Amino acid sequence: MRRHLLATFGLGLSLLMPLALPAPAQAVSVSITVGSSLNNGRAISCRDGERLLRNRGFSDVRRIDCRGRFFIYPARRGGQRFEVALNSHNGRVVDMRRIRR
Repeated sequence: MRRHLLATFGLGLSLLMPLALPAPAQAVSVSITVGSSLNNGRAISCRDGERLLRNRGFSDVRRIDCRGRFFIYPARRGGQRFEVALNSHNGRVVDMRRIRR
């Protein structure tokens, strides 16, 4: 009888408690790092690379060198200046260096 009473009490207690609470909402941040693919693996032109960087939050994007395997762009983001190198074949960020004044 005692076991039956404890089992009933445990079952009733478990039904009163919520099974799962929803996870709190969190903000999403976009980060560009070396290795980010900006053009989904397709070849890009020099102008496409400039546009892709602008779409990712960079401003004052200019073209320095658009010959060979890598396209080089100076750009500003978050009040800092960067030199960004993109792979000309797939739009992937190969290198990103902060330019100090």
